[in-house]
Amino acid sequence: MQRSFLSIASALLAAGVMTACSSTKDDPTAKWTPERIYTEARDEAQSGAYDKAVPLFEKLEGRAAGTPLAQQAQLEKAYAQYKAGDKVQAVATLDRFMKLHPASPAMDYALYLKGLVNFNDNLGMFAWLSRQDLSERDQKAAKDSFETFREVVTRFPESKYAEDSRQRMLYIVNSLAQYEVHVARYYHSRGAHVAAIARAQVAIRDYPGVPAVRDAMEVLVKSYDALGMTQLRDDAQRVLTATYGDGKTPPDGDAQKSKSWWQLW
Repeated sequence: MQRSFLSIASALLAAGVMTACSSTKDDPTAKWTPERIYTEARDEAQSGAYDKAVPLFEKLEGRAAGTPLAQQAQLEKAYAQYKAGDKVQAVATLDRFMKLHPASPAMDYALYLKGLVNFNDNLGMFAWLSRQDLSERDQKAAKDSFETFREVVTRFPESKYAEDSRQRMLYIVNSLAQYEVHVARYYHSRGAHVAAIARAQVAIRDYPGVPAVRDAMEVLVKSYDALGMTQLRDDAQRVLTATYGDGKTPPDGDAQKSKSWWQLW
């Protein structure tokens, strides 16, 4: 009985040794230092091989756990995931970083990067020319991006990422407003004037002060006119002329005073 037990134990021990050897052979980073893993991961990322960089940063997180290098690995992994097109995982990585390291000196960068992940620079006012309309999901991502950039600006006004965050906020807001105008114009061209008025009013109400509001006002005037609603047409025309009479958008001081979800100023 004892001999049988020893035989089983010896077999298990041998299997364990073989497994360990196999594991070491399969993992080329097994004997690497954290510093070498970091160097290799960065080299892969800088060469555009983000799919190879991500697992290396993940290994580094484990090997260097509890050190600043592990935090750096998390942030660079999130960036690699973002560049690889895996936006969901990039956001998850950044959310985890911010939860684990709320006092990190890199918090402004983490927020800024999260804003970039959700930012779509194809939202611009001419995106519709390529038939790229904003879906509800796209609009939610844009608003999430805006809120993250807002947090950068409010929490870290002196950050080197603050000014770029402000510019992206303005871009997002005008892009969303311009989309509403595009839809309003489409409805107007199809004779759906009530729907055109509704979408133009969304742009005017939700995004006051942005350049696209002028276009929305013009759609409003034309749609009221097409419906024979002369009083409302004339009222809208008076506002349009008073606000944009010189053919230019008003300076900041002349922007509508009502606040909306996006306004900081």
